[in-house]
Amino acid sequence: MFSKFLKKGGHQELPDMAGVMGKGMFVEGNLSFEGTVRIDGHFKGEIKSAGILLVGEEALIEAHLDIDTAIISGEVRGVINAKNKVELRAPAKIFGEIRTPTLIIGEGVIFDGKCVMTERPQIKTVEEVAS
Repeated sequence: MFSKFLKKGGHQELPDMAGVMGKGMFVEGNLSFEGTVRIDGHFKGEIKSAGILLVGEEALIEAHLDIDTAIISGEVRGVINAKNKVELRAPAKIFGEIRTPTLIIGEGVIFDGKCVMTERPQIKTVEEVAS
């Protein structure tokens, strides 16, 4: 799952993990975080973050997601609103709606739902901010 992160000093550099919800865990409710969180268990509810959500191969998420970036290898049922990117890696299964400016779907992924390609938020130049 972390194979695309850069190697530094001969070691693979993993993202700064804010937390991990392990396999065999079930959590229901609202989750908000900064940084990166990995879910390998079953989560039901709502997830909000300006960070990165990693969904492991054996994870099941039944939720409304408002996030910056999602890298998904497990199963997600619900709505995914991502400001930056959604990457679906096999054997991911998505049932629902994805709204994002960038969508990457790998071979072997199941996507049953609707996709809305959104625009990235525009970054203002110094001149635009000053005026």
